[in-house]
Amino acid sequence: MKAVHLEIHGHVQGVGFRFSLADTAQALGVEGWVRNRRDGRVEALLRGEQRVVDAVLAWAERGPPAARVTRVEVRDATPAETAALQPGFVSLPSA
Repeated sequence: MKAVHLEIHGHVQGVGFRFSLADTAQALGVEGWVRNRRDGRVEALLRGEQRVVDAVLAWAERGPPAARVTRVEVRDATPAETAALQPGFVSLPSA
């Protein structure tokens, strides 16, 4: 299992990024969450088999058609972050 925390920068809000990422993750069986940040970033936590997490990461680097991703910061999720995950994938309120 692989668990990562993402911060996606660029024109990524107001273009369906959060909902498209959630749809992609759900379709691939990835657990976690995604949310908009008040500073314009999108943040996500992903957990699943390495190949499917990598597929979501590859998708996040381009996003939906109207998005303009400039940078994706990826780090390993902390044990506390992964312990708090619920089954499935959810879109959280903005933070």
